[in-house]
Amino acid sequence: MLPYGRQSVDESDIAAVEKVLRSDWLTTGPVVTQFEEALAARVGADCVAVSSGTAALHVAYAAVGVGPGDEVVTTPMTFVATAAAAALLGARIVFADVEPDTANLDPAAAAAAITSKTKAVAAVDYAGHPADYDALRAITRDAGVSLIADAAHAIGSRWRGQPVGSLADVTTFSFFPTKNLTTAEGGAVATSDPALLDRARRFANQGMIRARERLRYPDEGGWHQEVHSFGLNYRLPDVLCALGLSQLHRLDRFRAARARLVERYNTLLADVPGLRLPARRPEADPMWHLYPVRILDGRRREVYERMRAAGIGVQVNYLPVYWHPVFEDLGYRRGMCPVAEQFYREELSLPLFPDLTDAEQDRVIETLIKILQ
Repeated sequence: MLPYGRQSVDESDIAAVEKVLRSDWLTTGPVVTQFEEALAARVGADCVAVSSGTAALHVAYAAVGVGPGDEVVTTPMTFVATAAAAALLGARIVFADVEPDTANLDPAAAAAAITSKTKAVAAVDYAGHPADYDALRAITRDAGVSLIADAAHAIGSRWRGQPVGSLADVTTFSFFPTKNLTTAEGGAVATSDPALLDRARRFANQGMIRARERLRYPDEGGWHQEVHSFGLNYRLPDVLCALGLSQLHRLDRFRAARARLVERYNTLLADVPGLRLPARRPEADPMWHLYPVRILDGRRREVYERMRAAGIGVQVNYLPVYWHPVFEDLGYRRGMCPVAEQFYREELSLPLFPDLTDAEQDRVIETLIKILQ
């Protein structure tokens, strides 16, 4: 089965991990700092490495102070973690509809959903295409709420020339194997706000404080450390940061490979009846994580099943979040975001990863065209 996504791991990655395995530090050591600093240089904001993209979201919501009684406005066209991480902190999730072309959070819908209880707006850079940060920054600034960017798909992407990571109050990344770079499992939180960075770092490390000047009881002894607010162990170990650091050195190559494959798809699938290709806004310079086409005329399930039967691992991204039973049981109902629901009914992600060969891509294209004829 040709997968829709696959990690790209080479000998330099293996050597980097092996070096850490032979060192004195498997976790909480120097490679964590090296990875965070290299990542920060790439995304334009200070970073905290964490154990997953879901952990990054949980840390980000905690850092901006999301809690019981708050509302978080977000998109339903995302993986469930975007909403679940806020719900676990006690927030009520308010779903706002998406733009019909990009499937990103519609700024007008987000603005209409903001109330006096709103604590944050969480946008998602769907498929790697940045959300409309110009509009979203203006809306959240005027409302006095935090803007969180779930950029699980979008490390390496830019909006008006600025890197994703520097565009929101807090940005989260995922380094799952199918993402634009991988640490096997892992993620990161990025922010330019020192106070938010401090809260994020503490929450991801059990809430622990060691700096003497911040201790309530500084004379307890050299071993002493304190917890002033609760956190969790979301640390990313050195051994995985080594993989991430090695991958980060090749991010431009990954970006170029994905861009070339997207351009081939765009050229070879142009004007195919019953098919709509992904949109790109002029302000956006995406590093495409997904290649999400739209299968028209109610044929998405047929095409999905026939492609899979042909050994091509297409995927659907995503079920609208509030369709999940956990949200249904909380009273959410279908029909809330009709644009997102229509997008879901048509969306199909074609294989896209840096090591996808032209021959493999040609097979995908030829099979899809044959099915749609």
